[in-house]
Amino acid sequence: MKALTVIIPVFNEEGNIPRIQEALSSYMEKSAFLVFGLFVNDGSKDKSLALIKKVCEEDSRFGFVSFAKNAGLSTAIKAGFDHAVTNWVGYMDADLQTSPEDFLKFESFVEEYQLVTGERQDRKDGLGKKISSSFANWFRNSFLQDGMKDTGCPLKIFNREFAQRLPFFNGVHRFFPALTQIYGGQVKVVPVRHFARTEGVSKFNAFNRMIQPFLDTLLVHRLKKRYIKYQVNESKLFLPNINK
Repeated sequence: MKALTVIIPVFNEEGNIPRIQEALSSYMEKSAFLVFGLFVNDGSKDKSLALIKKVCEEDSRFGFVSFAKNAGLSTAIKAGFDHAVTNWVGYMDADLQTSPEDFLKFESFVEEYQLVTGERQDRKDGLGKKISSSFANWFRNSFLQDGMKDTGCPLKIFNREFAQRLPFFNGVHRFFPALTQIYGGQVKVVPVRHFARTEGVSKFNAFNRMIQPFLDTLLVHRLKKRYIKYQVNESKLFLPNINK
């Protein structure tokens, strides 16, 4: 049976942990995949870790990894990839502004594409966040030409083997579609729902929503320009006699 691990990075989201368990369990019951949930506790200082442990004790389909201190979203995603053992790995935010049930729309594409990513429809964010997100997407696409309107959507499913070939750095989560394309993979975009945050607070500010992504865009643009590609026309290779 096909299996999928859904990574849930968590930083001070105690109000959302029971809701995540309920929402992901609902998807698990409807999915054609064998689905596991992997919490990555990113150094939370509230009751998140205790609630995560409670979920894992109640349901063996859930597991967790916990950091000693806060390391950031990209690091949490990387740790999820490192600790997952399934052929496919998904990712969702702990704020539940997107629903894991929308992964059902992704499942028919995962064998054909190396990355299936959501595109949030009718976003319920504030005006300031909408404007900064739109500008950041325009700026990124101007340099990288990845064709993505919503690269920051947290609903994604990766071919794990392919994804582990991608370079990881702080801020990489904004560039998964572009990096997938640079490294020769195919990306499928699927419309998904978006909801207002009802618990907790956003972890993003002007610096990590605007300034740092611009600097990271220049980094990925340079990688794209300098990425080594070649096509072999003919070859004749050595065949050593290994039995000697």
